[in-house]
Amino acid sequence: MTSFLLPTAAAPAAATGAASLAPLMILVPLISAGLLLLLGRAANSWGHWLATAASWASFGVGAAVAAQMLGSDPSSRRFSQTLFTWIPAGDFTVDFGVLVDPLSLTFVILVTFVGSLIHVYAIAYMAHDEARRRFFAYLNLFIAAMLVLVLADSYAGLFVGWEGVGLASYLLIGFWNHVPANAVAAKKAFIMNRVGDMGMLIAMMAMVANFSSVSYAEVSAGVGGAGQVQATVIGLFLLVAACGKSAQFPLQAWLGDAMAGPTPVSALIHAATMVTAGVYLVVRSGAVFTAAPAAAAAVVVVGAITLLFGAVVGSAKDDMKKVLAASTMSQIGYMMLGAGLGPIGWAFAIFHLFTHGFFKALMFLGAGSVMHGMADQVNMRRFGALRGAMKVTWLTFMMGWLAILGVPPLSGYWSKDKIIEAAFSIHSFGGSEAPWAPWAFGTVALVGAGVTAFYMSRLFFMTFHGKARWTTEAEGSPVHPHESSPLMTIPMVVLAVGAVVIGAALSVGDFFTTWLEPAIGPVEHGEPVVGEYVLQGATLVLVLVGAWIAWRKYGAAEVPASVPAGNALTEAARRDLYQDRVNEALFMAPSKGLVTVATVGDSAVIDGALTGAGRVCQGVGKLVGATQNGFVRAYASYILAGAVAAVALVLAFRL
Repeated sequence: MTSFLLPTAAAPAAATGAASLAPLMILVPLISAGLLLLLGRAANSWGHWLATAASWASFGVGAAVAAQMLGSDPSSRRFSQTLFTWIPAGDFTVDFGVLVDPLSLTFVILVTFVGSLIHVYAIAYMAHDEARRRFFAYLNLFIAAMLVLVLADSYAGLFVGWEGVGLASYLLIGFWNHVPANAVAAKKAFIMNRVGDMGMLIAMMAMVANFSSVSYAEVSAGVGGAGQVQATVIGLFLLVAACGKSAQFPLQAWLGDAMAGPTPVSALIHAATMVTAGVYLVVRSGAVFTAAPAAAAAVVVVGAITLLFGAVVGSAKDDMKKVLAASTMSQIGYMMLGAGLGPIGWAFAIFHLFTHGFFKALMFLGAGSVMHGMADQVNMRRFGALRGAMKVTWLTFMMGWLAILGVPPLSGYWSKDKIIEAAFSIHSFGGSEAPWAPWAFGTVALVGAGVTAFYMSRLFFMTFHGKARWTTEAEGSPVHPHESSPLMTIPMVVLAVGAVVIGAALSVGDFFTTWLEPAIGPVEHGEPVVGEYVLQGATLVLVLVGAWIAWRKYGAAEVPASVPAGNALTEAARRDLYQDRVNEALFMAPSKGLVTVATVGDSAVIDGALTGAGRVCQGVGKLVGATQNGFVRAYASYILAGAVAAVALVLAFRL
């Protein structure tokens, strides 16, 4: 492999031409966000237009850089630009710079293009919100932070963007914080992400201790000779960071609650920005995981667990947005599984991330359109037969649904099936031969495709087919669904086109994997234990079976308006497999107990000692005060008693 991830890679060239403008991709939305926040209400009437223009401007610069790269030799498709010396500390120095290569630029295009479409959609979606200008400022901040994350040339620079998207997500998830549940959801996301951030900080500390650097190039060059133990420590803590940001097991509990924010936020977080950051981190750190097979194996295990976890949870939810959130968790699990497979899976993990950005953003925006026409409801049991009232939403959502199912020739077929094939090609696991590994992880990936088909078809049929169940949940009054405005439907149409064609277009001549080679090296073709066509056929059969079961239960049959009783697994899935209870038992309860002990100790020991000392002083003061009565005879008796005591002491010592 000739990737910069490995010690043999050449240094990136100095940025020239359009690539030299790369910092503008970050600065433009960042300046726009600052202006909108500083100007306040003075920008209410036009702030959303400025924010949208800023996001499109970043996309324009990114497209120009992509055009420059496509016109150059593949070996020259890596540029770097040092902006300033950030941390001068003797022999340890960190420069803040940007690295523009096919990997970072792929994320730039996804973030800015899909993010800009979400900006356009939000103009109409948030039209009646008094704080729309502030909302768009936060959207711009999110875009800028994500661009810092993917363009930085070091882990320290990445961490700035990492924290930036964490802050922006907190502000956006809790945007309607006058509702207590929304504020709680924002705090939950913020705190759980801080757990992942500790993993990133510890990994960087280990890098400094071993390599005296946190730059990608120097860490990649040194990790091969650092020893497997050191590489494993760094890799495992990077995985902790990735789990927090990408909502992977066991740090996935925040993702469903993150639906509290306005729907454009859900589309931005789940499709184009925050939750993809963990996958980027693992692939960008490919040299670390190559040197640490045990850490790479942990990535595979986490991805496999999460893809099934999300699929099971999504099968039982009635909240449309929470089904999509569980779907995101599951699909990111596929990407993490692919990223843990090394050179046979890195490119396919990024490919699925890219196609997923289009069809998942489409479905979230479709969910927002349904909410817009259904009095802001999210309960699918109150929907049904919306295909007649919302034809554009129905048709575009259908494209996203078919794409995530992996129905050929839509986008998901070209990306997710490649990860399934790679999973059946594992011939070693954790650094040793493992004949069981391809069957175990390949089967998990295959079964996940069938369950995905079931729960996504359940969502589609409950929402758009069957009989109309159009009443509000609270009063039971009728609802009159209607199609959304063009500002909302046009972005959905554009994303639907992407969901249909982007996978096939990027697969022609293996374009996408070849495009990524200067950053991550060529794909190492594995040898699946089952034939490629057999796998494709099995996947398609499972997808059709899952969709057929969903149709029989939720399309052809009548859907009850109330939640029916279910078996133990169904009830557990409705409660997110009790992930909150587990977290409360393992972490919250001991913490509360510690606080209680500390409170009791503070009250009984510290407060008790101080209170007791005060009471002793009061008693002594009262005793002394009683002797000061103003009578001369009393004072004379004190003198006499003192004199007698003094004489007695003298005589006692002389004897």
